[in-house]
Amino acid sequence: MIDYLIVGSGLAGISFSEIALQNNKSILVLDNNSQNSSKIAGGLYNPVILKRFSEVGQAKEHLLVMKDFFSILEKKLECKVHFDLPILRKFFSVEEQNNWFAASDKVNLAPFLSTNLISKKFSSIDSPFGYGEVLQTGYVDTALLLEKYKEHLIKNKLFQEESFDYSLLQEESEGVRYKGIQAKHIIFAEGFGMHSNPYFKELPLDGTKGELLTIKVPQLNLDVILNTSVFILPLGNDLFKIGATYNWNDKTDLPTEKGKTELIERIKEIISCDFEIVEHFAGVRPTVKDRRPLLGTYSNHDSIHILNGLGTRGVMLGPAMAKALFENIEYQKPLDSTIDIKRFIKKS
Repeated sequence: MIDYLIVGSGLAGISFSEIALQNNKSILVLDNNSQNSSKIAGGLYNPVILKRFSEVGQAKEHLLVMKDFFSILEKKLECKVHFDLPILRKFFSVEEQNNWFAASDKVNLAPFLSTNLISKKFSSIDSPFGYGEVLQTGYVDTALLLEKYKEHLIKNKLFQEESFDYSLLQEESEGVRYKGIQAKHIIFAEGFGMHSNPYFKELPLDGTKGELLTIKVPQLNLDVILNTSVFILPLGNDLFKIGATYNWNDKTDLPTEKGKTELIERIKEIISCDFEIVEHFAGVRPTVKDRRPLLGTYSNHDSIHILNGLGTRGVMLGPAMAKALFENIEYQKPLDSTIDIKRFIKKS
């Protein structure tokens, strides 16, 4: 019998897999490669909601867990996936500058918002009102991370590539059985694929499609992440990742001309030089209406669990949420009520 059978190998799935392995638990990961939102994600992490100049809940705690998690992971995988990089928020008016400095005076935001106005000039970008610098930011190369982690799992015979057949899952007194595999617990981390899951499909997971571009711009000397109507992430070799769109109606992971056109228009508003589109990709983010993750245990069986709904902040939330669920299962440490799926279960 293994400790954990994990369904899904996106950011949620590998976060839980790694937390379990670090705690000397046995695992097996199943995935059919049908969900790609983690692979194509921008991978940015940012402790501040820049539209409203407000803190992401428990940002300090989540950042600590995240940084430790990726430090251990990079040593294990012998590969650099986590990059510290400043995010500059472009100001469009004096009023925005004033709002920024007012926010930076707040106790909870002071560690994350620099009080220095950045007036650095970047070629081909006009910014007469300057920038504000967000601290403790960066990105994770999610495509490389998932590729290398999957290789690690395969090498250690901890991965099977297959579609999960829910009808074959048997609930037993001390765990579950699936195709001859006995496990104390099963963790469903399927992303938007949760809608096919009979145990959790009633939860309000509302996928949000995002489209991104990789562009080549030799004239752009940007060495920071720029946040404006879209983000611009430097990848090296004159390549930049641009994103992202938000579409709440289309639930496919197919790139669209509409999304491409929207991104091109936004890019042209920011940079004044020519650029070449290298790649166009799309995915459906697993988002929840209250913008909180979905963690918890199936009400009728204490061996069936979910880790989902990481949304646009999967890089920052994944490790902390995996740790919270693991500690809930192993040590009965209560989940915060804002992330526990019990918040959606009607009381009789």
